[in-house]
Amino acid sequence: MTDIVAGNFAPWRWQFGPGRTIRVVNWNIDRGLRLSEITEFLASQHADLLTLQEVDLNAKRTRGLNVAEELARKLGMNYVFGREFEELTQGSRTSPAYHGQATLSRWRLKNSRLIRFQSQSGFWRPRWFLPRTEPFQERLGGRIALVTEVDLPGLVVIVYNLHLESRGNDDLRLAQFEEVLTDASTRRPGVPALVAGDLNFDISAGPADALIHGTDFRSVLGQSGFFTRPARKLFGSPRAIDWALVSGPLEATQGQIHANVNASDHYPITFALRLS
Repeated sequence: MTDIVAGNFAPWRWQFGPGRTIRVVNWNIDRGLRLSEITEFLASQHADLLTLQEVDLNAKRTRGLNVAEELARKLGMNYVFGREFEELTQGSRTSPAYHGQATLSRWRLKNSRLIRFQSQSGFWRPRWFLPRTEPFQERLGGRIALVTEVDLPGLVVIVYNLHLESRGNDDLRLAQFEEVLTDASTRRPGVPALVAGDLNFDISAGPADALIHGTDFRSVLGQSGFFTRPARKLFGSPRAIDWALVSGPLEATQGQIHANVNASDHYPITFALRLS
């Protein structure tokens, strides 16, 4: 299997008038375990662009579905899926299972590629002394950014769909985040870009904030005072770990966190993008 899988289910569209806004959803969908509820929410948003993390392909826990393709068919969108890990406890040698990111759009997606981060955690590697059962989540692969160009009529937007490491410390996540910003800095001047995903740390302060201030990226939600994942333990704290940043001639408006949506262990973020 190649690192990228794609499919086209969007009807032909030609219009994109001046001042038109694009509705976007960024969401870690927890593998698609509650797919009907996820689909219902996404359909209700009438979004033009989706950046989704923790998306399953052929995994036992999600009934062997290609979750990205299921969503694309039902929502009438095109999709690309980037393979992050092979999930060794979810498939077999003859029918492997994968886990990764998916970007969906009502317009053509092109020139998709992966940034497989140079800095990775060794936490997920299979070990001979661990049983190959689901609680140990043994995997092959590594964290990625899925980079895709959204081909709007007369305009291309470069989309970076991220899932940074959940294990290790913030220094590891910072190194992965820096790889993305460095890659984005090489694009042609004036080309708009979106960086969105599950970053697994708060980028509103410290070295991550300093990195962002060295670019023209800006958050679609502001800098602080919100959280995107509820507390996982009785005495735990909610966290702000899901982010979306825009760069270039894009104006982000209507940013919202949907804390009433419980179809995943992360809350979806929605916002609108308008060409400045």
